[in-house]
Order: sequence, then structure tokens, then C-alpha cells
Amino acid sequence: MRSEQLVYRENIGWQQLNTCADCSNAGLVFVFGSRELLSVAENIEYITKRYPAAEIVGCSTSGEIFREEVLSSSIVCTAVQFEKTIVRVVEEHIGQAEESYSIGQKLAANLDTKGLVHIMVLSEGLNINGSELTKGLNSVLGGRIQITGGLAGDSEDFIETVLVHNRVCSKNLVIAIGFYGDNIKIGYGSMGGWDSFGVDRLVTRSMANVLYELDGQPALELYKKYLGHHAAGLPASALLFPLSLRSADSDVILVRTILSVSEKDGSMTFAGDIPEGDYVRLMKASFEKLVGGAFTAAELSGTSLGDTDPDLAILISCVGRRLVLKQRVEEEVEAVREVLGSRATITGFYSYGEICPGHPFGQRCELHNQTMTITLFKEQ
Repeated sequence: MRSEQLVYRENIGWQQLNTCADCSNAGLVFVFGSRELLSVAENIEYITKRYPAAEIVGCSTSGEIFREEVLSSSIVCTAVQFEKTIVRVVEEHIGQAEESYSIGQKLAANLDTKGLVHIMVLSEGLNINGSELTKGLNSVLGGRIQITGGLAGDSEDFIETVLVHNRVCSKNLVIAIGFYGDNIKIGYGSMGGWDSFGVDRLVTRSMANVLYELDGQPALELYKKYLGHHAAGLPASALLFPLSLRSADSDVILVRTILSVSEKDGSMTFAGDIPEGDYVRLMKASFEKLVGGAFTAAELSGTSLGDTDPDLAILISCVGRRLVLKQRVEEEVEAVREVLGSRATITGFYSYGEICPGHPFGQRCELHNQTMTITLFKEQ
């Protein structure tokens, strides 16, 4: 496996940062950038002309990851030339979030053929229920295939996200990339670094990813009491105070980020499901805990790869982490580099949700929020 990277900045234009001999014939190109820049047809055309044989896939972001840098208002393009690995890309358009489960089923069914070893999903970030999407994928694959990926971002605006597949930049799109063959090895790891506080609250009324009541009280009213003066900044301030989610019969903790709130009915809409009968707690984070979480995610991904040096690392971290870390956000990427070493090509983005198995070395994927999720690739 060989790779090269290009970066586009508005005031500079395209810059080629490294090259490889055969990358003009690359079979796969990852493109992560701001919604505004990806929506400019000339930018996508530049990439398709440079890599005419490639499947070009990507999404809008809440920040682009390039090596150890975190960029804004840019496009980071990473071309990958495989020697023996087959790559296949499928897509589905989603009309409304209620279709998320069936979209997951269709994507998995279209890729589930002989030799499949991994799927990476890049999804619409707002008009989607990420929990249902992962359930749909799992229903077809049954835990046989590892799945990682993430939901597109839109800076801190939560207005619209877009996906890129070849020459098309579109909203309401879900893309799945299948990797096939015995020569590709993939590792993954996901970790948060958030601390829960307060008491457990029982989810007494919810519908899919919309939460109405906790302990029989209006959810939004109770949440505002916890936030204090931060409540004035909702929904954006909710990124700083996600909820931990735990079912009554499991010790697996998931994190849920709030996408929107409704003053009319006192509800809160999340990036994933909040099932009735589960328990939630408020969460907060420190710089050290978040950076430590990124370090641990890198360790887990390296261990699941087999402690061999990766060729490529795709980092998907949550926009909420970036808001907490602020000017120190690059420290979590530097922590990943410290674990992976200097050889791996690093790219990725800040997202509205991350997809990865819930347990280390597990294979049934879950939707996560507020994590650093890492996927490593090594071609042998």
C-alpha cells in the first residue's frame, strides 16, 4: 500500500505534500473538507482528474485531520494505491431518518460477498439515526465483519452535511466502502475520556432518538437545571455536556450527543437512540482525559491490528471534543502519532458521530459520540 496527500486552502490553493510513484492510478481516495469547499464543483473535478481510476469518497467535516494538524476550511485528500486489495463502494440516498435501519441493511447486503473483511461507512450527519443505521448493518452481517466509520460534520453549525462519491457532492447520502482479500489487515479502537457525574436517570419516555422524559420529568427542563448558565447556549453548549447511556442488563457505556432541542414539547433529539428503560447520566471532560482517551484508542487499534506498523490511519473524532480542547485540539492527534509511530499516513475528520464495535476486539458496530475512533490499515 502506498499513499500521497494533497491539501487545499482557500488562500493558497492546492498543495501536494508528498508523492508516490503509482498514486496517479490510486484505487481509493479519501476526501474530507468543509461543506462550502466540497460544494464547489471545480474542487471535486480537480481530484477526479488527478485520480481518474479511483473511487473518490468523503464528507464534510467539523475539522479536517492532516498528519498531526487539525485544519478548518480546507480539503484534505489522501490517495491510496493498493497492491492486492479489492475495494468496492456502494451508496444509498436517505429520504428521512426513519429509513436508517433499512439503509444499513441495503448497504451491508450489497457488499456482503466473498472475501469481504471490513466495511467503512461515511454517512449523512443530520438526517440520520446512527443507532438504527448500525443495527441495520449488524442485522445482515451478524457480527461477522468489522465496521467502522462516522457521520459527516458541518463545523459547529448543524445546518447541512454533504457526502462525496466520485463526481457527485450530495446531501442525504450514506456511503459504504468494502475491503476484500487476505492481504489487508485492519485494526480499530475507540475511546472517550469523559467522566459522568450526578445520579442515574431512568429514561421514562422516548421514541427512537428523541428523549421526552427522565424519571417522569420533562427531559429538557431537567437537563437545563444541570447546565445552569450554559443552558443559554443550547443546543451548541450541549456538545460540552453529553449523556452516558447504559442499559439495565449491560455494562457497556455509550455516549450520546444532542443534535437539537424543542422548547415546544421539552424534548431533546440525539445522534443515536435513547431507549426507554435505559439509564443516562450527565458527562463532562478535561483536557488530560480527552488526550488520554485518544492515546488509549490508538493503543487499542494497534493491538487489534497485531502490533505491526500501519500504512494508513483514519481518525474520526467528535466535534464536541474539539470544542472542549479548543487551541489544544492537536494534542489528541499528536497522542495518536506517538503511539502509531512516524510511518503511518494520517488523515480523518471531526464528526457528528463515530461508528465502531462497542467492545475492544468485538465486531458488532455501535454508534458512539464524543470518542476518538481510529481505523488502521496494513497491506501485506
